Amino acid sequence: MKNRISALLLGTALAFAASSGSFAQDKTVKIGVLTDNSGLYSDLGGAGSTLAAQMAVEDSGFAAKGWKIDIISADHQNKPDIATNIGRQWIDVEKVDVFMDVLNSGVGLAVNNLVKEKNSIMINTGAASSDLTNAQCTPNTIHWVYDTYMLANSTGQALVKAGGDTWYFLTADYAFGAALERDTTAVVTKSGGKVLGTVKHPLNSSDFSSFLLQAQASKAKIVGMANAGGDTTNTIKQASEFGIVKGGQKLAGLLLFITDVHALGLNVAQGLSFTETFYWDLNDGTRAFSKRFSGRMKNKAQPSMVQAGVYSGLMHYFKALEAMGGNPHDGAKVVAKMKEMPTDDPLFGKGTIRADGRKIHPAYLFEVKKPEESKGPWDYYKLIGTTPGELAFRPLSESTCPLVKK
Repeated sequence: MKNRISALLLGTALAFAASSGSFAQDKTVKIGVLTDNSGLYSDLGGAGSTLAAQMAVEDSGFAAKGWKIDIISADHQNKPDIATNIGRQWIDVEKVDVFMDVLNSGVGLAVNNLVKEKNSIMINTGAASSDLTNAQCTPNTIHWVYDTYMLANSTGQALVKAGGDTWYFLTADYAFGAALERDTTAVVTKSGGKVLGTVKHPLNSSDFSSFLLQAQASKAKIVGMANAGGDTTNTIKQASEFGIVKGGQKLAGLLLFITDVHALGLNVAQGLSFTETFYWDLNDGTRAFSKRFSGRMKNKAQPSMVQAGVYSGLMHYFKALEAMGGNPHDGAKVVAKMKEMPTDDPLFGKGTIRADGRKIHPAYLFEVKKPEESKGPWDYYKLIGTTPGELAFRPLSESTCPLVKK
């Protein structure tokens, strides 16, 4: 009887070990690109983000190693409730492992809570709010490309040092705009500048005339645009019509993308200063990727930093899965592995992922070229300065993220 019980226990142990082994060797992955496919941010994310994900899958070589990887995409319409409903469906029914892009800070913060609840993963390349790796950090989210603290720290500080010591903000009236205004105000005042006022505008506005008149009346040296995408391009176009810059005030593009500059044209955009963490023409690595990317885009557009981040983030995710020997479908466990491994790819260079989920890499201060300085299509930027990653983002000593040990 004793031998029989031992044999049963041994059989159970072997069965458990076999099932655990097969679990560890699971080589299926489902990627969900949650983005703006039709609204004011669609040029900087949208179809280009899905293409970037496809390129990462192809370049990973996983198919030849027996992996099965699927990609699905959806339009969150810049609405957190719609994004959350899609997210629940993706996790519960579609069995999505990782959310990519997630443009819009309101959407990003909502999905951030969802992936923590469901133990999924978000590699956020689109939302800007620095709260994602500060007060609202989770073990399931990595913030890859940029954030409001970094944008404020780089662009805001540079403009104050250059003499722009009085500011007036035009702010998108949702989580992103509030975070960008908050973080830039902190940098401006710390650098010895002063904020004279602020006005909030609805998301996806078409008429900025009343807001611009208030900014003009403030006499502030810098009109800070705490908005993005179509809102930024509309602000700049209408500011030109009102003679804001000709009147002596300077526009600060606190978040500007290559697609925005392309939409504006160099005649309108020339002289704008802003910060990005990726530019297609930065080096041989960025040029090689961008040539392949633009060749597959219907409009031949160069990649935005959001789209580049989708590729870069997924490539590191795949490296972590390979190191783990398969996909455990355990979000926190995979993210922990990603944080252990140094990051290195041709688009963002060498970097790290901190305990708070913040991906660290250099930030670049650019200025838009004059038309006569451009040598061809999409040749829009000149590099003004580089901030090392460890200085660009919020220092851990100032973090309120509960994952950071003090």
